[in-house]
Amino acid sequence: MDHQSPEELKRQVRATYADIALQDKDTNARSCCGSGGCTNEVATIMSEDYSALAGYAPDADLGLGCGLPTQFADIRPGDTVLDLGSGAGNDCFIARHATGEDGRVIGVDFTPEMVEKAKGNASRLGFQNVEFRQGDIEALPIGGGLVDVVVSNCVLNLVPDKRQAFCEVFRVLKPGGHFTISDVVLKGTLPENLRQAAEMYAGCVSGASQESDYLGLIHDLGFANVSVQGRKPIVVPDDILANYLSPEERMAFKNSEVGIFSITVSATKPLDRPEAGGRTQRDKAELKAACCGSGSNCC
Repeated sequence: MDHQSPEELKRQVRATYADIALQDKDTNARSCCGSGGCTNEVATIMSEDYSALAGYAPDADLGLGCGLPTQFADIRPGDTVLDLGSGAGNDCFIARHATGEDGRVIGVDFTPEMVEKAKGNASRLGFQNVEFRQGDIEALPIGGGLVDVVVSNCVLNLVPDKRQAFCEVFRVLKPGGHFTISDVVLKGTLPENLRQAAEMYAGCVSGASQESDYLGLIHDLGFANVSVQGRKPIVVPDDILANYLSPEERMAFKNSEVGIFSITVSATKPLDRPEAGGRTQRDKAELKAACCGSGSNCC
């Protein structure tokens, strides 16, 4: 398959998740992060069990996550919480339970169908302090310095420009605010057929970064207290691998040190650093070139 541009990848992801919004949880859970019924070997590849968490709303759980970021996010009463890639509202509703009636939760999702589904769920639950907005994580529809906690679950791996996405996280956080994000990362290089497959991209695998690069980016942008709070391997079943690899390639892949992992990482925006990485005028100029070249307001 030819290399896809960022806009082509976004269109692919939007189309895939529009379909997912119309599926039930069981269908999503049997798929590659919800992207289609692509395995018969396991009930789920990545998703976690939310049912024991306070605030859980079963109708909002599409089985699309790869971790439990809200469990580690240290959300406090009265906090303003932003969920990136909010889907049907699952993590938002759990965050609302933690932040309480005096807090505020904002969900941003790329797909109009998901936003409408989440709004419907919030309306049925009678939640007045949860809102959902359609928007791009690379250019968030929210002002700077307004958010206490950012959470996200198996979404940033789908964003073509991860540097820009984390610049936006830095921008919207208050000084001293923090994020907790669950995401898919890699160790080593995936076989080319796996990496290029559009279904696997929308299914959260081939859009993933190397774990060292992912954590290095967070450090480079000036976040503090970077900590991996959870980590688990993701085993791709044989019937998925068979779609992309020959028997010999599958054996080589399984015997290699290449791996796919779900990690939950947290970090804090320093109190004394209003701009991502901004310490000196030179630092600010370099950051603006690296992070805001597309014209975003992240800096």
